[in-house]
Amino acid sequence: MLRSVTTRAWLTVGLLWTVALLNYLDRLMIAAMRDPLKADIAMTDAQFGLLTSVFLWIYGVLSPFGGFLADRFSRRWTIVGSLLVWSAVTWATGHVRTLNGLLITRALMGVSEACYIPAALALIADFHPFATRSVATGLHMTGIYAGAALGGIGGVIAERFGWRAGFEWFGAFGIAYAIVLTVGLRDAEREQTSVGHEGIGWRSALGGLFSARAFWLLFAANAFVGIANWGINGWLPTYLREHFKLGLGAAGMTATGYIQVASFIGVLVGGAWADRWSRTQQRARSMVPAFGFFVAAPCLFLTINAAHLAMAVAGLVVFGLGRGFLDANLMPALRSVVDQRFSATGYGLLNLVSVWVGGVLIYVGGWLKDAGMDLALIFQLAAAGLLVAGVLLFSVKPTGSAVRPTS
Repeated sequence: MLRSVTTRAWLTVGLLWTVALLNYLDRLMIAAMRDPLKADIAMTDAQFGLLTSVFLWIYGVLSPFGGFLADRFSRRWTIVGSLLVWSAVTWATGHVRTLNGLLITRALMGVSEACYIPAALALIADFHPFATRSVATGLHMTGIYAGAALGGIGGVIAERFGWRAGFEWFGAFGIAYAIVLTVGLRDAEREQTSVGHEGIGWRSALGGLFSARAFWLLFAANAFVGIANWGINGWLPTYLREHFKLGLGAAGMTATGYIQVASFIGVLVGGAWADRWSRTQQRARSMVPAFGFFVAAPCLFLTINAAHLAMAVAGLVVFGLGRGFLDANLMPALRSVVDQRFSATGYGLLNLVSVWVGGVLIYVGGWLKDAGMDLALIFQLAAAGLLVAGVLLFSVKPTGSAVRPTS
């Protein structure tokens, strides 16, 4: 029986890895299609940026609702439905002819993709109750990093086949893969038998989450992490270009490439470390990312004040490792402090605060640029945010039976 459960647990991670890749690839490849897209459909740069903003705003607002669907009903069907809808929307994006049509499809993608990550991470946690939970979560997150790294393929496809082709191809693939998931993906048995979800309501879910002090700590920590992540994502290429006189392409690759590779390593190392340490330390799931941020914060200050590009890159690598430590352990840490019935809803709320706080910082960065101020202030805030997040995560204490599930 144990062998069968273990096989199904790892099969679930494998099946969801491809979905995670598509989740980020489909949302990000539009950024690499700016020139051919604008040549085909008239729009300003502000309107082109709005295509991503609309997605982000709706995605953030609806993440808790997507998590609630996974908690209230079936994780499996929430995932399959999410993939099917966003893939159909991706395919439809390749057929729109107007800016309003693009805005509508991007908004619909935000609605459908909001349902995926909370449900997927909750399902993985269902199948990996303790000893392998962080490693399994980290492996899934590598799919997200792979999708983010492959986002640039949209530009290659656009150059050779036109911008519409990428949306049509990946949309069709996602629809076909949703059919595969209906056959291969299953809900965890203990979700169906030992834990009844029929009585869960929105108010009871929110009450169960926010009545836990540790959830508030995770909520606040994720807000400060959002400041760092989105501030870096939004303004690091510009900062590197201005301070190190890099070209557009070199600045973009330096800002993303090293962080993505380091984060890929970080989720695997941080997941394995937390799983092993959790055998003797109940707080390991939150302490591992806390230690990562305690080191990453001063290294991010190093990046800001570096006289040479190599020193700045070293600071970005350490930041990427710390980010990976959190990505591997955020859902496991959440499951250690709240009722597992509310975990997908809880993760959606953590996603919401990260996206919206980060979005504010991206706007603040633009305001600073318009005012002629140095973007270094954004990264000083990001570094300080990581330090505060580390303190908050270090303060998280698991509660009751959530520490070591019996299944």
